[in-house]
Amino acid sequence: MAFSTSLSLARADFAPYFYDNGPYSHNGNLALFSLSEDTAVGTQIYSLNGTDPEGQEVRYGISFDPGSKEYFRVDPVSGNITLVEQLDREVNSPNLTPFSSFFFYWCDLKCAFKIPLLSCSLFQNPQPTLFAIDRFSGVLRIKSGEMLDYEKTKTHFVTVVAKDGGGNFNGKEQFMSSSATLTINVIDAQDTPPSFIGTPYFGYVYEISVPGSEIFTVLAKDGDVGNPNPIHYSFEEGDDGVFHINKTSGCITLLTLPIYLKREIFNIKVKVSCVSPEGILLDYGLATVVIRVVDLNNNPPTFYGEKGPQNMFELTMYEHPPEGEILRGLKITVNDSDQGANAKFNLRLIGPGRMLRVVPQTVLNEAQVTILVEDSAAMDYEKNHFLTYKLLAVEIDTPERFSATADIVIHLLDTNDNAPKFSSDYYIARIPENSPGGSNVVSVTATDPDSGPWGEVKYSIYGSGADLFLIQPASGIIYTQPWASLDAEVRSKYNFYVKAEDTEGKYSLAEVFVTVLDLNDHPPAFNDNFLETTMVIGAPVKIEAVDDDAEIPNNVIEYAIMKADPDNNIFDINADTGEIMLKSYIKSMAIIQNITKQRDCTWSLVVQARDRGQPSFSTTAVIKIDITETQLKGGPLGSFLMHNRNKPLQILGMLAGVIIFMVIVTVIISTATFLRNKKSNRILPNRRVRRRKQHPWNLKNPFKKPENPGVKFRVEEEEPEPEVVVENVNYNNNVPNVVRQWPPPPPPFAPSLPPPPPPYIPGERRWAVPTVSATVAAKPKKKPVGTREDTVNKALVSELKMRLEQKRMKHH
Repeated sequence: MAFSTSLSLARADFAPYFYDNGPYSHNGNLALFSLSEDTAVGTQIYSLNGTDPEGQEVRYGISFDPGSKEYFRVDPVSGNITLVEQLDREVNSPNLTPFSSFFFYWCDLKCAFKIPLLSCSLFQNPQPTLFAIDRFSGVLRIKSGEMLDYEKTKTHFVTVVAKDGGGNFNGKEQFMSSSATLTINVIDAQDTPPSFIGTPYFGYVYEISVPGSEIFTVLAKDGDVGNPNPIHYSFEEGDDGVFHINKTSGCITLLTLPIYLKREIFNIKVKVSCVSPEGILLDYGLATVVIRVVDLNNNPPTFYGEKGPQNMFELTMYEHPPEGEILRGLKITVNDSDQGANAKFNLRLIGPGRMLRVVPQTVLNEAQVTILVEDSAAMDYEKNHFLTYKLLAVEIDTPERFSATADIVIHLLDTNDNAPKFSSDYYIARIPENSPGGSNVVSVTATDPDSGPWGEVKYSIYGSGADLFLIQPASGIIYTQPWASLDAEVRSKYNFYVKAEDTEGKYSLAEVFVTVLDLNDHPPAFNDNFLETTMVIGAPVKIEAVDDDAEIPNNVIEYAIMKADPDNNIFDINADTGEIMLKSYIKSMAIIQNITKQRDCTWSLVVQARDRGQPSFSTTAVIKIDITETQLKGGPLGSFLMHNRNKPLQILGMLAGVIIFMVIVTVIISTATFLRNKKSNRILPNRRVRRRKQHPWNLKNPFKKPENPGVKFRVEEEEPEPEVVVENVNYNNNVPNVVRQWPPPPPPFAPSLPPPPPPYIPGERRWAVPTVSATVAAKPKKKPVGTREDTVNKALVSELKMRLEQKRMKHH
């Protein structure tokens, strides 16, 4: 039979215990008690006796194993045990055990334990146990140094083994034992503070929130979950008086408008405490709630001037300010009332070119806008009297991308930053020779884009070629000096510099090239108006005339035979070269004599030289020609004697001159030899004189015919100058009936400075009057010979002129 007794009390901190009166006693702890099976029902068989260390009242009880029959009853106050069922060992032998057990319970950190009627021990589990049992008394206690923790383990299971002292059974000594499992339920006590659930905590206040808006709700629970106490919430610190928390729900609300919040982030410490039944705050816990004031992007950037919001800014300044200079006249502030990323935006300056730059380019909330000069040269009054820019502010990291614009107008003031500039780097002019003084040559034009007096231009000329010219300072018209007389034959090219200057002395230069156009004012002229020559049949005779005009076609000559005496003209003449030759059918003197019926073969020809100018001039010369069939012997000497056969005095004078020259040369050579030998003061030894082989004298026979019969009468031609075609662009119309249509001349190429003009003496040149009849005109003076420097300068000017004309033709 298994049963247990219990001893309980209302409230105790230490376990009550039974008195151990030893075995076979009738009161105490019911240890080693035996009962005969024939004991009558209702008999008091034992009296439990126990006490509590704190002296509190003790209650007794008895319990049986589940499903077993209850044979005993105990009085809870006195502890007396009474038999209530008849015992029968044989009938009840399967259910009888050598002992019965009982339990008693108490509160606060102590678990129930079983005291065996016999010696007992704990079953050692693999896990360490918090309990220990007295093997004789069966008292179960908590081990020293150990504590029960409801939060860790709410129930403990302990197995207790009871073993009797042994006895004879069927002639053998036998020990009987039994085991039982104790279930120890730990009753929770207030020893764990409350804790928050769901940390960390973050809440947000929006700028549109109103007082009373719920921000966040915190949640906590008592750490003693077995018997939890009520929870109380409160602020520990960090709320700044602008937030409120509900004491029981933990809901945090806003007390004021967001605009009055002085911080963007609030770190609020929330305190949660356990409340005892008496209303006393017991253990507590802390948690931090981070509340962030969230800005809504509901404000675009705004530009401000000195008087408030403004979208138009104007400034007046001089052109070409220094690069890097700040436009201090523009006082611009930009602001975005939002916070954080919503108030971050970029600044851009949109306008012509890259003259200006804005600083800063990225703004957070608010900034002073600075405009810097980046390209000073582009800020030109002559190009733009005013500049218009757009100042743009655009948010960066917002989906709305709010923006704002402001107009910046800069009015530029003019300065004298430009020098006058000619319409061309050079000017080419043409003027006919013999134009009267004061004739217009060319008009130059220079402009100064500056305004006011700075834009007024005055002209002047200088250079070695400017002596014959003047310029009107205001209009730029270049004209000849009143006394100047231009002659293409004396000088046909002039170049000088023209200067355009403003009121402050800024200037520019251009070069002027003036070409004096040749007029046909000179007739052709022969070297001699009466010529005598000898013509060999089959060889031509050449005559030549010179025209002092400077340019073609005025100096191009055509030849023609105007008259022949005798009348029978047996001659032809080359109109271009002036070569006179017999007609092709005349092969011998006999043919000539048959034609003329005379034995004297002498002709007089009147030859005309006419130029191709307009008007055309001509002159004539008389050519006396002796015709012979063979070349005279003696070469040039024979020709000379033949030509002067009617002038004996000339022949004698020529011979005397030759003899005298030979004598003088002989005397000079002898004197030089004597002086050299005398100076050396040497005696020459006698030596055998060797006769050198005498070379025969190669004396030309004056009557020997030259190999080429025409060499005698051939005259070297001057190398013609290259043809220059000139277009007259002169505005002087003083010369009537002169029409020129020439291709443009090549561009001139002038030296670094204009060449000096050759000396010119007015009235020195004599003009030949052309003849209309066959008379011979007077021979003019020879054309003055230019120096080598003049020739080089003329070539350079001609080359520059040709290049400039080619450049002008490409532009057209």
